[in-house]
Amino acid sequence: MSPANPTALINADRISKSYGIKPLLDEVSLGVHEGQRIGVVGLNGGGKTTLLEILGGVTEPDAGRISQTGGIHVAVVTQRGELPAGATVSDVVVGDDVEVHEWAGDARVRGVLAGIGIDGLLDRRVDELSGGQRRRVALAAALVTDSDVLILDEPTNHLDVEGVQWLAEHLVSRRGALVVVTHDRWFLDTVATRTWEVHDGQVDEYEGGYNDWIFARAERARQADVAEERRQNLARKELAWLRRGPQARTSKPRYRVEAAEKLIADVPPPRDSVALSAFARRRLGRVVIELEDAHIETPPSDDGAPGRVLLDDLTWRLAPGERVGLVGVNGSGKTTLLRALAGEVDVEPGRRVEGLTVSIGWLKQELDDLDPNQRVLDAVESVATRITLGDKEISASQLAERLGFSPARQRTPVGDLSGGERRRLQLTRILMGEPNVLLLDEPTNDLDIDTLQQLEDLLDNWAGTMVVISHDRYLIERVADSTWALFGDGKLTNLPGGIEQYLQRRKEIAASSSGDNRSAVLSGVADKATVSTGEKSAVTAGTSQPAAPSLSASEHREARKAMNRLERRIAQLDEREAKLHVELADAASDPGRLVTLGAELRGVVDEKETAEMEWLEVAEQLE
Repeated sequence: MSPANPTALINADRISKSYGIKPLLDEVSLGVHEGQRIGVVGLNGGGKTTLLEILGGVTEPDAGRISQTGGIHVAVVTQRGELPAGATVSDVVVGDDVEVHEWAGDARVRGVLAGIGIDGLLDRRVDELSGGQRRRVALAAALVTDSDVLILDEPTNHLDVEGVQWLAEHLVSRRGALVVVTHDRWFLDTVATRTWEVHDGQVDEYEGGYNDWIFARAERARQADVAEERRQNLARKELAWLRRGPQARTSKPRYRVEAAEKLIADVPPPRDSVALSAFARRRLGRVVIELEDAHIETPPSDDGAPGRVLLDDLTWRLAPGERVGLVGVNGSGKTTLLRALAGEVDVEPGRRVEGLTVSIGWLKQELDDLDPNQRVLDAVESVATRITLGDKEISASQLAERLGFSPARQRTPVGDLSGGERRRLQLTRILMGEPNVLLLDEPTNDLDIDTLQQLEDLLDNWAGTMVVISHDRYLIERVADSTWALFGDGKLTNLPGGIEQYLQRRKEIAASSSGDNRSAVLSGVADKATVSTGEKSAVTAGTSQPAAPSLSASEHREARKAMNRLERRIAQLDEREAKLHVELADAASDPGRLVTLGAELRGVVDEKETAEMEWLEVAEQLE
């Protein structure tokens, strides 16, 4: 908890910074105070990293003054940080006095090494590590210090969902101040007590994290009656989703509920799943992509060692309109499974079946090899000039603009784009191809929050089957209707409880494995509650139970129909329950109507509970 009168640790007085003719910061004044945890957001290239580097003393401002309270220790981790050549991971993180092994007796240091996932790399030279591993080493080196101010630039990059959760909990438990640039909305909302938005050379300050910032932006846009209607609608739509979602999404009811409800009263749900699914069936037919008795393993190593088995005897049938989120620790095989779905990885002795009308759009982690002299708009229009999204037709230029390319930027040669911009271009080209199956491998990498909202809005209206890998919890919860996980036991596990259930399973696995070693999962630690995928469809699955006898094909179809019918009924009851709550509030002065509505509400709740129990019973039959 912050002190009543917190001490100012770092002060920026009218600082300015420009690169070329573009002013990133224009006479900005702000301060970092004791106990504050500040999240920094804004468009890519808008000045977030520059602000952090100036506050941390890495870069000098062109004008203005930075002052620090005497004697404080500031730890800075930026994307441009370099590690000493020839040093080992142990040298960088815990110092070179390894003979006394002081760190071995320090639970805090051991916890950081395990939480960041580098406890098995201590003897490795940093020159031999991948870029992601080097970033994690630099992060760990900062976290083990007793710094008064911790300044971090995109620390969740290269962390899996579990690593992001650990980092958030660790940062919340620290006593010092924190300034962090992040595009991870769950992380921002969990960690930040204050948000800075960097835009147009200025920094706007807001109390609270992501929920509060989204509400403040939407309210500010409404009150000012601004012309940028699309940005306002996106903010309102995102706020509506946050308010409708599970309460676990936010730890504190921090904004005015009455004002928020009024602001989002006319905002429809993010998507009409029933209508999109029906349209997807018309586009795709009955068969999309099916893996039957598939055996998937990593390629052999360069020294001839055999590959590691990732999945064995896997049967997975993607349905028309199904939207799947795929999670797992780094190295668990998520990308390899995506490649198997795309037909690039052998699944023998099983087989892969693809529907006749399937058109796959695959966002890989590798960047497309495009002509560097070609303009951005030309690269998009070379795929198509117009597409239909939902019930609207949009041009290539309009889609590019929605994914962050202004009209002026669309005239830029591809060779002049940053890595993040080239990834956005890659995604734009994929969507312009109008695929009916989307395979997205970490689509949020290098995307700022505004572009993430635009992407989610596009996916809300996209009718087709989708499998998305992401460490962004909000993206998975927002665009996916079911969550599946790889725990390293040769199976694919359905998680009706979503990311929270995944993290709980990981804790159970860690507790049952000796030494709490993350790598043990990848070598075959089995979760006793894991649902085998060898005998069930991928549309839905219930809670994990002992294996039931296999269903015949006709029984399987009937069970699937029953589940779909129950899901539609539960959705209808959810909608009726929400309307009854509104009607009860309106009838506060009418006792007779209150009694009638209360009785109806109890009946709806009872019916919904019965339908949910029936759904679980049918789900158990499909296991």
